[in-house]
Amino acid sequence: MTFLDRTDTLPDPHHDPAFYDGVLTKRGIAWLMDVTLITVLTFLAGIVTLSAAWFLWPLTFLVIGFLYRVTTLSNRSATLGMRVMGIELRDLHGDRFDGFTAALHVIGYYASMSFVLPALASIAAMFVTDKRQGLTDLLLGSAAINRPG
Repeated sequence: MTFLDRTDTLPDPHHDPAFYDGVLTKRGIAWLMDVTLITVLTFLAGIVTLSAAWFLWPLTFLVIGFLYRVTTLSNRSATLGMRVMGIELRDLHGDRFDGFTAALHVIGYYASMSFVLPALASIAAMFVTDKRQGLTDLLLGSAAINRPG
């Protein structure tokens, strides 16, 4: 892998396939890790708020998930689960996410996961696109890649 930190585009999956090898599986495992962590944080929020957060579980889960994902994606372009799995998200120029791009990505993720058909379409897109991009990735031009280095 010879991808530099600053390029003009994402790595080409045909010329640099190592950047995309196993990304789909790693992304799925990272998602499970992140959802588990967000669930634990939501449970802890219920303890801290003397169970008030448990009465608003869906809203609390969404808010904590949004803050967790935007914070971690804007920090190092990867959630904690992604870091463990050795992948990160890059924008269409090959750069790491900034705060605005991270927020857009999370909003797109929430929008696609709010309904069954877009959620299935997003998962299906990851299986058929060369860069393993979901719907939000396709809209933003971003992709998950194996961490360079």
